[in-house]
Amino acid sequence: MKHIESVADLRESLRIWRMRGESIAFVPTMGNLHAGHLHLVEEAKKQAERVVVSIFVNPTQFSAGEDFGSYPRTPEKDAAQLRESGVDLLFMPDTETMYPRGSSTFVEVPGISETLCGSFRPGHFRGVATVVCKLFNMVQPEVALFGEKDFQQLTVIHRMVADLNLPVRVIGVPTVREANGLAMSSRNGYLSTEEKSQAALLYQSLLAAKAALEAGERDYRSIETQQLENLKEGGFVPDYFVIRKVDLAEPASCDRDFVILLAARLGKARLIDNIRVRV
Repeated sequence: MKHIESVADLRESLRIWRMRGESIAFVPTMGNLHAGHLHLVEEAKKQAERVVVSIFVNPTQFSAGEDFGSYPRTPEKDAAQLRESGVDLLFMPDTETMYPRGSSTFVEVPGISETLCGSFRPGHFRGVATVVCKLFNMVQPEVALFGEKDFQQLTVIHRMVADLNLPVRVIGVPTVREANGLAMSSRNGYLSTEEKSQAALLYQSLLAAKAALEAGERDYRSIETQQLENLKEGGFVPDYFVIRKVDLAEPASCDRDFVILLAARLGKARLIDNIRVRV
């Protein structure tokens, strides 16, 4: 596995592969890798001859007072896991590489960026769209893979790629879960053993709302309110629990394709999750 930090070295490696006619799949991450990330790598290997993974903790997607400084960083362990998983190239740029001095250009996807997590984390999705667009321009992959756990992020990226006519196919990969249903996340490391057990309630709440929709209930507000109360009683501080159409618009009573999304705080961790429902 090549371990590269500069854009010039990255492009030279990619140039050689492209001269051979080899396709490239890309998995962008912020490191502290877990089984969910490695599953993305396995799916990427099915999509292209070469797999590139990036690790960059992006400062522009953290709001003031968030955990940028304390975000878990495990570069040596991450590199070892990626090497064992058969990744061809690990790109680990520093902040100066990603945001050269004087950088003032950002990418924004209005509308869907300001709702849900965007309303609680101002500027977050501007940072996400900007760094992903920059990475796409650096790597220029045929395909890029993202976890569906970050459903709003995935929606923002799909829209950005379509609006800017970027020549990359974006694939969402189903969420990988712990045995108790908790969605795998780098921020799960903030949870104590007791809190990890407690966090199983998140997925249970999503399944309960899914069951209500499948049973024919269409009072979306009632379902949302009930599950918000369940989360509060379970020790969470929820930001939201909502039922949306897959484009994140408000659903109507005639709709049959939904995504249920939540964000809630437990101890030091802010956790997100979602589940798709087709009835």
